[in-house]
Amino acid sequence: MAEETKMDKIVSLAKRRGFIYQGSEIYGGLAGTWDYGPLGVALKNNIKNLWWKMFVTDREDMYGLDAALLMNAKVWEASGHVEGFSDPLVECEKCHRRFRDDAIINEVTEAVKEEFQNGRRCPFCLGKLTEPRQFNMMFKTTVGAVEDSSSVSYLRPETAQGIFVNFKNVVDSFHPKLPFGIGQIGKAFRNEITPRDFVFRVREFEQMEVEYFINGKEWEEHFEKWRQMMLAWVEAIGLDKDSVHELEVPDGERAHYSKRTIDFEFDFPFGRKELYGLAYRTDYDLSQHQKHSGQKLEYLDEASGERFLPHVIEPSLGVDRTVLAILSSAYQEDEMNGEKRAYLKFNSNIAPVRAAIFPLLKNKPELVAKAREIYGELKKSIPNLMFDDNGNIGKRYRRQDEIGTPHCVTIDFDTLGEKPELKDTVTLRDRDTGEQKRVKIEELNSLLNK
Repeated sequence: MAEETKMDKIVSLAKRRGFIYQGSEIYGGLAGTWDYGPLGVALKNNIKNLWWKMFVTDREDMYGLDAALLMNAKVWEASGHVEGFSDPLVECEKCHRRFRDDAIINEVTEAVKEEFQNGRRCPFCLGKLTEPRQFNMMFKTTVGAVEDSSSVSYLRPETAQGIFVNFKNVVDSFHPKLPFGIGQIGKAFRNEITPRDFVFRVREFEQMEVEYFINGKEWEEHFEKWRQMMLAWVEAIGLDKDSVHELEVPDGERAHYSKRTIDFEFDFPFGRKELYGLAYRTDYDLSQHQKHSGQKLEYLDEASGERFLPHVIEPSLGVDRTVLAILSSAYQEDEMNGEKRAYLKFNSNIAPVRAAIFPLLKNKPELVAKAREIYGELKKSIPNLMFDDNGNIGKRYRRQDEIGTPHCVTIDFDTLGEKPELKDTVTLRDRDTGEQKRVKIEELNSLLNK
């Protein structure tokens, strides 16, 4: 399977089966925006719930936060975003398309590839490009009824600053001992010049981030612990380990606040790209906010009596890129019973549908009633179940395989006692192998929850 066709198949499946739709599609769409359908929402929520459990609630040193999207503009001045959060922009003088100057090669079409290489031109019409100028990627807005300089605000381009400006609040409320962290899941917005590659580079996205506050003398020890934590996360969501690579970001390429950064890259169908980041941010953020706000943000070590600004380790994970990496890793094609099939090999802990419950025939009321009874009982402890009686049993299996449902449960006449020895048993089918076995109804809950 050619990699370029694999991406097309994933995008097609995502729309057809209700994972991801183009934003504002009936009006021609809006570049860089995507809407998550019923199965996409379920997949995202499972990812976020698992992350929150692993990174926040399973730990005694973590606190949760949900900061506002809009913040005082001075926050972004202090963090350096107003002055430095920009990409180099060039514009074609002929067709007026705009491109990131440092990524224009990615836009070149096959039709003009040879001509483009002969001179720096527009990758679409070969028109002359303007000189690069810096383009700030923050979405600017105004707060209140009067539009002037005092009402300017921004849609946050990252979730981290909401954590830093609440550092003092959390310390005053809970008096945590170092090291401790604050975790947050939330939306962020960047006015990307050239959004691309499905949900990889978009203008509205969701982040899962931790700011872990430490004594700066111990940063290397904590950095390594969080590196191992991120590898454990990759395994938990079922990504192909061979497709995940650690890149040590060298001096000169790291963000200005970082003393060490590891990019976790993934082999997407369109190439190896950054998936997650782990950064040692030193005390840059707290020192900037202390300086610009005039508020003391130092931490008091009660044991030693020392006051100091904690340093920070930041594991940063994007929800949307996680979804795309999981879809890319889970997408499989094979042949079963003489037919080609495409299916999503999701881990059970993140699958949008944990199991589908079928009556063998939809026109037999006794089968439908028994299937509904089992479905209702199981749903009390397994919320992400699906009841499916649409089409013949073979089509249902293929449909559930395609959306990544790990198991299908079929209620047939043997369940009702046609064969006394099989009464109160059902057929449990495995997605990956197609293997079917009879199991007792009373065992279903524990089997599906494994």
